[in-house]
Amino acid sequence: MKNLKSIIQYECMTSFKYIWIFYAIQFAIVGFIAIIVGIIMGTFENIGTNCLEINSLVYISILGMLGFKDDFKMLIQNGFIRKYIFIATIAMFCFISGTMALVDAVVGNLMYHINNNYFSVYGAIYGYDNIFMNWLWLFLLYVTFCCLLYLIILVINKVGKKVSIYLAVVFGGIILLIIALFRYVFTAEIVGNILEFLMKAMGFMADGTINYIFPALTLFVLAVILGTGSYAIIRRTELK
Repeated sequence: MKNLKSIIQYECMTSFKYIWIFYAIQFAIVGFIAIIVGIIMGTFENIGTNCLEINSLVYISILGMLGFKDDFKMLIQNGFIRKYIFIATIAMFCFISGTMALVDAVVGNLMYHINNNYFSVYGAIYGYDNIFMNWLWLFLLYVTFCCLLYLIILVINKVGKKVSIYLAVVFGGIILLIIALFRYVFTAEIVGNILEFLMKAMGFMADGTINYIFPALTLFVLAVILGTGSYAIIRRTELK
């Protein structure tokens, strides 16, 4: 357990310091664009950008991809078992996702109340009534994307780049097949039932209300599935 604690601390603290560099760069760019546009337009009213969480999502997805190769080599060479490496990586994903979700939720709500023309990703979908659910939804979304990219990089490392390309082609073919099924095979009733299920999974009920728990549960289940897949692969991953 002592070894596990040390790995978790190392992973979290190593990644934590880069969060503030990311936000410093992001807000500096946003501020610079606002000033330039304000000077050109002659007014600083209603100037800004929307959905800044997208930047965080891109950053944290890259983190999920980079969270494997170098750290895995270093930790394996220092005698840490794969189970501990996986737990530490997931802990890092949760720690970074929770921190960034908190910053994005607070900033998004503040910017909306300062400027009603601004809208965040969560706010545009579910509104601004519940900041806790805003944080929880962003947290689970970020963790899910981390796990997804982590799984992808593990698969690429396991099977190699050539086989990964074949798998990507097969995956693309499956998507086209599903689209064809929806368009040419499934009846309108089946398509309607599937869409209704997906809408409920996103929290939109048939009576027009919003259930904030359902989208959180959906993201949680996706994260668990992706994380389970990642663990199944990393258990058999060799150092290359």
